[in-house]
Amino acid sequence: MGDSFHDQLAEDSAFLRADHRLDTELVDKVILQLNRIHPQILTDKEATRFRNLDVPTRVRLGELLTCLQGKGEEACREFYRALHLHLEELYYSLPTRLRLRDSLGTLKSPQVYQQRNVLNDRSPFFFLGCFSIAVGLALLYYCSDAKLSGGSRALGMAALGLKRRAQEVLIWYSEENLTK
Repeated sequence: MGDSFHDQLAEDSAFLRADHRLDTELVDKVILQLNRIHPQILTDKEATRFRNLDVPTRVRLGELLTCLQGKGEEACREFYRALHLHLEELYYSLPTRLRLRDSLGTLKSPQVYQQRNVLNDRSPFFFLGCFSIAVGLALLYYCSDAKLSGGSRALGMAALGLKRRAQEVLIWYSEENLTK
């Protein structure tokens, strides 16, 4: 990445303090992430101080950033990780991220790839054709066991939407049942 996380946080601090996307709830999420996941970075006492709702959010955020810069590289990196986890849009709009993306071209915002389902490649007519064949075969199976003339008439009606050869077979079968 070139710059250390400490240097990047020093550069991004003014942007983070001015950005209105970091509201009270998101600042609290970042503080809790740093406190619960990495208690060595942000102790319970510090987390309570930074979550004090009597102090305006911008002031608490400024104090948090100053505290993290004083704790070193690991604390700054974990802050960026928490920011990326809870507010990805803001993370990718940070000045250091924009500069790195423009200069290196490697930190592009994640692209969403649409997954194409193989089963949806065909038109609805394909589905209707397959369904018609399945219904025709089911009728053929059940009507052959029942030996009912009404079933063979229904089989003849089912042949109306099929191709010529399938239509001939179903009509022949229905006529055969009628003559018996």
